[in-house]
Amino acid sequence: ERTTGNKTSAVVFVILGFSHRPDMKVILFILFLCIYIITVLGNLIILLVINMDPVLHTPMYFFLRNLSFLEICYTSVTLPRVLVNLLSSDTSISFAGCAVQMYFFLFFGATECCLLAAMAYDRYRAICNPLHYMDIMNKKVCMQLAASSWICGNLVALGHTTFIFSLPFCGSNVINHFFCEIQPVLMLVCGDTYWNELQIILAAAFVILMPFLFILVSYGLIISSILKIRSTKGRYKAFSTCFSHLTVVTLFYGTAVFIYIRPKSSYSLDVDKVLSLFYSVVTPILNPVIYSLRNREVKGALFKM
Repeated sequence: ERTTGNKTSAVVFVILGFSHRPDMKVILFILFLCIYIITVLGNLIILLVINMDPVLHTPMYFFLRNLSFLEICYTSVTLPRVLVNLLSSDTSISFAGCAVQMYFFLFFGATECCLLAAMAYDRYRAICNPLHYMDIMNKKVCMQLAASSWICGNLVALGHTTFIFSLPFCGSNVINHFFCEIQPVLMLVCGDTYWNELQIILAAAFVILMPFLFILVSYGLIISSILKIRSTKGRYKAFSTCFSHLTVVTLFYGTAVFIYIRPKSSYSLDVDKVLSLFYSVVTPILNPVIYSLRNREVKGALFKM
C-alpha cells in the first residue's frame, strides 16, 4: 500500500476469481485451458485458410481475418492469467499490471465494436450495390476502415484506463472478478464515484451504441433490399451471407450492453462474472465455428488445405 496524506492507495490488487469454489479449480483449469487452445487454434486456422486461398481475398474475408486475429488477442488478455490464478495461491496483480490488462481488454473490445460495424457496412454494400461493390470496397477503403477500428479502440482504451487509474483507491484491494474489469475496479475507488460512473457509462454508451446503431441502420437497408428480390432462392442466398455476422453481433452486443450501460447500484458481481465469461471467453471460441460452418467458401478452402 502507498500512503498519501491521510489516504492509503492500493499498489497491489488481489483478483478473487473463482477462489470461492476451490473444489472446482482443477475442473475449471482444464475447461478454460481447452477453451483457450480451441479459440487460438480455431482462429489461427481461419487466418491460414484466408491467407492461402486466393478465392478468399475479398473485402468480407479481409475483415474476417482482422476479426480472427482480434479474437486471439482478446482471449489472450484474460484466459492465461485466469489459468495461472487457478493453479496459484497468490492471485495478486500490481497496480500497473491491472491497468495494462484493463487497457488491452478495452482496446480489443472497443476495436471489435468498430470492426463489426465495418463488416456491416461491407455487407450493406455487397447486397445493396452488388454491381459496384468491388469498386466501392477497394483495398484502400478496406484498409482505412480496419485501421480506423484499431485506432478508435486504442483511443477509447487509453482514455478509459487513464481516467480510472488516476482516481484514488483506498480500503479493500480485492477485485471480485477474474480480471481487471471496469466495474469491479471502480468499486474500490474512494468516496462518491457518481460522476465518474456517469462519465464511464456515457463513454461506454457512445463506444458501444454508436457502432450498434450503425449496424442496425445497415441491416435495415439490407433487409429492405433483400425483400425486393423476387426469387426465394435469391433472398435466401443474400441473407445467408449476413447470417454469420448477425449471429456474432447479437452474441457480442447482447452481453456488452447489459454489462456496461447501467448504474453501479444494479451490479451483481457474481452475475457479471458469468456474463463477462460469455463475451470474453465464449464468443471468441464461437466465431470460427459460426463463420466456418455457415460458409461454403471457407469450408471448401479448409478442405483443400
